[in-house]
Amino acid sequence: MKIFEGHSFHIPVLGVGYSIDTPINVAPYGISSVISLVDDGLMEKMREFYCKKFDIPFKGITQKVDDFRAKRITSYLNMVEEIVARKFDELKHSVTHAGGEFEKYLELLPDTSSLKKKLNIGEKGKKAVEEFSKWVHEKLPLGSIDVNIMTKLDQAHQKDGEDLPAEYNDAHAALRGFANSTLSSSLVLSAGMSPRLYSYIENFEDFFPDSEGHIKKKIVLKVSDFRSALVQGKMLAAKGLWISEYRIESGVNCGGHAFPTQGVLLGPILEEFRQNRDQLYTTCLEGYREALQKKALPQPAETPEIKVTAQGGVGTNDEHNFLLDYYNMDSVGWGSPFLLVPEAVSIDTETMDLLAKGSEKEYYFSGLSPLGVPFNSIKGASMSVRRLALAAEGKAGTPCTKGFLKFNTEYTEKPICTASRQYQTQKLQELEEQKLSGEAYQKAYDKIIEPECLCIGLGVSALLSKDLKVASTDKVTICPGPNLAYFDKVATLKEMVDHIYGRINLLSKMPRPNMFIKELSMYLDIFKERVEAFLQNTEDVKEKRNLEKFRKNLQDGIAYYQNLFGEKKREVVQELELLLKKYPALNADL
Repeated sequence: MKIFEGHSFHIPVLGVGYSIDTPINVAPYGISSVISLVDDGLMEKMREFYCKKFDIPFKGITQKVDDFRAKRITSYLNMVEEIVARKFDELKHSVTHAGGEFEKYLELLPDTSSLKKKLNIGEKGKKAVEEFSKWVHEKLPLGSIDVNIMTKLDQAHQKDGEDLPAEYNDAHAALRGFANSTLSSSLVLSAGMSPRLYSYIENFEDFFPDSEGHIKKKIVLKVSDFRSALVQGKMLAAKGLWISEYRIESGVNCGGHAFPTQGVLLGPILEEFRQNRDQLYTTCLEGYREALQKKALPQPAETPEIKVTAQGGVGTNDEHNFLLDYYNMDSVGWGSPFLLVPEAVSIDTETMDLLAKGSEKEYYFSGLSPLGVPFNSIKGASMSVRRLALAAEGKAGTPCTKGFLKFNTEYTEKPICTASRQYQTQKLQELEEQKLSGEAYQKAYDKIIEPECLCIGLGVSALLSKDLKVASTDKVTICPGPNLAYFDKVATLKEMVDHIYGRINLLSKMPRPNMFIKELSMYLDIFKERVEAFLQNTEDVKEKRNLEKFRKNLQDGIAYYQNLFGEKKREVVQELELLLKKYPALNADL
């Protein structure tokens, strides 16, 4: 079993607002988590709330202030760091107090933690306790306050009718907000490659090693396969920027936006990283050192660290350990289960209860996102209820007030959002003119009205959880992965951490498929749907080629799992065999 100093899991970004203050709740206990930098307006409201709670002077940053988005983000992150530092200091001062926060820190650590063994002081003399207390104050690990930027969300802006420079784009301003903060943590880049944004990182010295080779602000890259990691790692290394961690995320078995591959499964992807990790490291290191030399920057005093982590659908201690031990992961991301831990995230009671009671049938792969990317959710969330009610009243879509997801130029010169009333009204008018039959019309209609306002929906729950005022029309969108269907009750932070480390079991009595089999079943659903659509139009040569590739990848993945689990995990192989019987489409003629 792999031994860690501290925790072997992290909490990934959860929507726009669900993990917006998670570091305040968990970082003092040595647990790392990620804040989304999408909504600066939400951060400003949360900053005001927390400044009042912790008696910190607050001065609002309005949209009239130059570069307000970046300044809001910087101010919020600095405040989070200040509060975490206060709480951490209080925790360290409780080191000799039974039942204090330090004891909770100790209890949360995995039993195999080398740090836990070091901290378990037992019976010691006064001098030993004093030395121990000094060590705790100086060296006790703090959880990292990391941030996430979706590279696709880089909306351009205007002022007084004039286009603003690219550095005022949403993702660029968010990057600047983090870069100007006092944090020493990581920037998690997700949702694809962005050469322009990557080049902008070079403007900030905190991303480069200092005179001692230390990097204050590290870069974490979310990737879906090894090739993507190698290409982007080399690209950034050539700029003198080191990727400290490659975060592999299952294409479909995760919360929020899902980015399905062409049938390439998580197991084979992890296997490629397991076998070629050294190649990734040495290839990037060579380009990195050359770039630092060209920029006349210090070479790292020690060989720079590279971590590889995984997330997406893990739900048991057995799966957690398998990722760590067999695939040699440096950490495992546990996201959606923490939506049932109000002690860790910001979520309103109504939505949390909906998640706890939801069955497999309620959790679904949706078209809710205006980005046109599949989106994991649960039926019955309040934003979806309102969306359907508005459409039934002939008022499909919602007013676009935040505009982070404006991408469509189908009807306009300037991009608009497909969840907006402006877009959906025009799209529905176009549909009426097509004079389609009942079933075809309904299918097209449902697809048009399905996107909903994620800008508000993914952030409003955080405000509701703090009893802050929201508009009566502001409703909740939730982004759980399907794995949450197997958890059926609200938990404390200690209970969820104990579940992760196998000390207790929080899963419901409902049969739960292995995480790899669950992902495979979702890909088989996608494949089946695409095959059925193709058979209605078999002249689509390009789609036929894509489906053949999809099928080949699935078959290769299935063979990999059969070989991987073999006699060691017969129950997983049996799950696999039962699943394949349900999908004759996998062998259908195209």
